[in-house]
Amino acid sequence: MLVAAAFVLLCVQSALGQVCSPGFAFDEAVGECRDVNECLTLGRVCQGGMDCVNRVGGYTCVPGEVYQRPYRQSSPVLPELSYAEPSDPVSDTFLPAPPRFVEPSYPRIRNPALCTLGYALAADGTCNDIDECETNSHQCHRTQVCINTAGGYTCTCAEGYWLFHGQCQDIDECRYGYCQQLCANAPGSYSCSCNPGFVLNPDGRTCQDVDECEEEPCNHACFNTYGSFMCNCDEGFELASDGTTCIDLDECSFSEFLCQHTCVNGPGSFSCVCPAGYYLYDDDRSCEDINECDTGNNTCTTEQVCFNFQGGYTCLGPLQCEPPHVAVSDNQCMCSAENPACRDRPFTVLYRHMDLPAGRSVPADIFQMQATTRYPGAFYIFQIKSGNDGREFYMRQTSHVSATLVLVRPIRGPKKVVLDLEMVTVNNVINFRGSSIIQLTIFVSEHPF
Repeated sequence: MLVAAAFVLLCVQSALGQVCSPGFAFDEAVGECRDVNECLTLGRVCQGGMDCVNRVGGYTCVPGEVYQRPYRQSSPVLPELSYAEPSDPVSDTFLPAPPRFVEPSYPRIRNPALCTLGYALAADGTCNDIDECETNSHQCHRTQVCINTAGGYTCTCAEGYWLFHGQCQDIDECRYGYCQQLCANAPGSYSCSCNPGFVLNPDGRTCQDVDECEEEPCNHACFNTYGSFMCNCDEGFELASDGTTCIDLDECSFSEFLCQHTCVNGPGSFSCVCPAGYYLYDDDRSCEDINECDTGNNTCTTEQVCFNFQGGYTCLGPLQCEPPHVAVSDNQCMCSAENPACRDRPFTVLYRHMDLPAGRSVPADIFQMQATTRYPGAFYIFQIKSGNDGREFYMRQTSHVSATLVLVRPIRGPKKVVLDLEMVTVNNVINFRGSSIIQLTIFVSEHPF
């Protein structure tokens, strides 16, 4: 039985972009596809003593003895006529001579019912195609696929393989960019996949961005990006290390000057709080003193005088002069020079009040004192008579009739300081020496504002 095998080649000329059918190659000289003689280009492609016979678009492997054995006559030739010799008795009939074998000059088939190559004689005398692939009588390589044809068979490569030196080798489809993103080659095939943040489209090759924000992965705001997403936090929050959680931002830890007094952190924000006696200013950070005397929010009686200071107030009672001084106004006491008991006492005592914030920068001029009556030939001496135990103050004379009280050391409050500021008048012409007192009460607040 004669068997045949055919192989196909796919020739692609990348320079010209011309693709030829299997078994053909592009000929640049004539500009067309021409048959490839696989028997010459592929070497020994037929196995088992088979001979390679080129055909259009492929080749066939046939047994070598088909073209090597001689053709002999398998049936007797026609008889030749013979005639009797003259010496023989005359006969009325011609007898055939013995048959003689004569070798014909053309090939003759022994069996007059022999089928052509690739067919087998059936019981009914017809020729049926031999399925070499089914009977495993083909000569295809183990990597090839056998395809039965009428009178023969063809050896080809499965999809995803290509013929190389008579064997089918896997085509690495990933080298040709079939996938948009990730490609994994497999024997005879390939598979596409996508990077994180993408999903494979139904075409199995391209990738589509996934909108992760639809699953609400963020605590606050989510912004979808190409292949990923980004979380954003509301004002007053910051993004945690996991990239999705928002944690409160402690604004109070940024600076101690964020609020004038106390900063209170809250979810996503902060607030400033003022101490008692103050209210929060319009900027929501500064503290302003509440004037309880103006608002009427105080406990002073009608006989008392309300005095406001930073962060509070006090109620001043009616003026009480120490004898022999007598009151001449609501804040001044006088001792008459005609009274012998007033000789060694201040001529006048004036009561004044002021407030001072704690921690005020020093040095600072805080109060001024001057003579209201001037006498010819007199000069004036200004001094702190009492109350300056901590030496926080001193008197600086600014002219011959005035002086300024200077704060030289910071004072911490709350504190009440009473200073007796004395102005001594000296007149050597008339041999006179007298003094006047300003009793200055200073309310030092608890806070520096």
